[in-house]
Amino acid sequence: MAIVSQHKIQQQLHELAANAARPFVSWTEPLEDIDPVSFFMQGPSCGFRERFFWSDRSGSTIFVGLGSAYTIETEETDGRFHYVEQQRQRWVEQIERHGEADMPPLLFGGFAFDPHQPRTSVWRGFPAGKLIAPTVLLSVKNGRTLLTVTLPTDGVERDMERIGRLFRRIEELQPVSATLPALVSDEEEEKERWLAAVRQAIASIRAGRLDKVVLARSRRLAFTGTIDAAAVLARLREQQPFAYLFAFEQDGRCFIGASPEQLVQKEGEMCQSVCLAGSVRRGSSPGEDEQLGAWLQADSKNREEHQFVVHMIRRVFSSVCETVEMPTAPQLLKLPHIQHLCTPVVGRGCQEPSVLRLVEMMHPTPALGGTPRERAMEAIRSLEPLDRGWYAAPIGWVDADGNGEWAVAIRSGLLDVDKAMLFAGCGIVAHSDPTSEYEETNVKMAPMLSSLGVMSND
Repeated sequence: MAIVSQHKIQQQLHELAANAARPFVSWTEPLEDIDPVSFFMQGPSCGFRERFFWSDRSGSTIFVGLGSAYTIETEETDGRFHYVEQQRQRWVEQIERHGEADMPPLLFGGFAFDPHQPRTSVWRGFPAGKLIAPTVLLSVKNGRTLLTVTLPTDGVERDMERIGRLFRRIEELQPVSATLPALVSDEEEEKERWLAAVRQAIASIRAGRLDKVVLARSRRLAFTGTIDAAAVLARLREQQPFAYLFAFEQDGRCFIGASPEQLVQKEGEMCQSVCLAGSVRRGSSPGEDEQLGAWLQADSKNREEHQFVVHMIRRVFSSVCETVEMPTAPQLLKLPHIQHLCTPVVGRGCQEPSVLRLVEMMHPTPALGGTPRERAMEAIRSLEPLDRGWYAAPIGWVDADGNGEWAVAIRSGLLDVDKAMLFAGCGIVAHSDPTSEYEETNVKMAPMLSSLGVMSND
């Protein structure tokens, strides 16, 4: 960004705030190419206590937010999505937009997996639902970069110092260092209790009380020094090029990951999702990899698990869309450490005005909770030795028009100074084997372990 542009934005914000008829103003300006991860790195040093990062699977849409001009937060249980949607509409009515007209206000955040689950201090600051409108938003869409600054009209002077510091740093951004502290300890979270929970779940399924339940586990890692979220993000970007990359940080605690799974995207009257369930590791050679993929496509346990998700998403889309398109058989999605059964779904003529309503209808899918939904959720609450928090829950963005994209926050971890808590789960059905399911969770933790500089066999 040229110095003249910095002064232009600051001057425009002062003038707009002085004459604004609404409580918030925003100014959007084109920006030269800038590395989004390097931009994300600037947050703490410029005095911003919140920051987020989002990149879709193709890397064609990237959002990086620093600070919070407006926050929507709730601890409601059954009404949380409705509350957040109401507040989103209220937010849209409070902001004046200036500059580039094609950049509507954007909110980013997430929801807890299960707001009825007892909370622990592990997820302090990550409530049942939280979305923020960033003070400074870097947007990269289809190769075009924009910078949006949003401020309360009565707080322009208060925020301008941090913004000015950020502008000066933009002039001389340095590449993100991928240096990470060394691992001190790696503690298993109640392995035997988790295996016992899997056995109980299998017994319940075989007794006909439910069809599938997803059980998750965690690992606690400690390091010799502070874990730099930007360094982890840079490694995820390099190692997981076809995943959703996300990070949501508040007061130094960062929920971060590289998810392969889209929950739902809405753009106008078109919406889409991906059914992702059933998995196996990658092979050590092309031949073994092909053999494992063929086994996955033929395996009755994994096909059954996948069909639960397909049926549920087809039912939701059919209830709100004029037409629904999906292939008749699942494809293979091959990622660096794992391969999945994958069925894309496209809905046209969507009648829901906001993507948040679709998020509410779809969460949790059978891929993350189980089926029937309520019985599976009850089983998770009684069997799982874990506070999931935002793990396996919706994370993403929504704009002023109700459009947006949300992923499922898997392949993820929570960073807290020199500690990291990693999460992984797997679908339990009648033919599940506890030991095999445990090994599957280890495979699913590999992306985060690698991004932290810890190999999966350490």
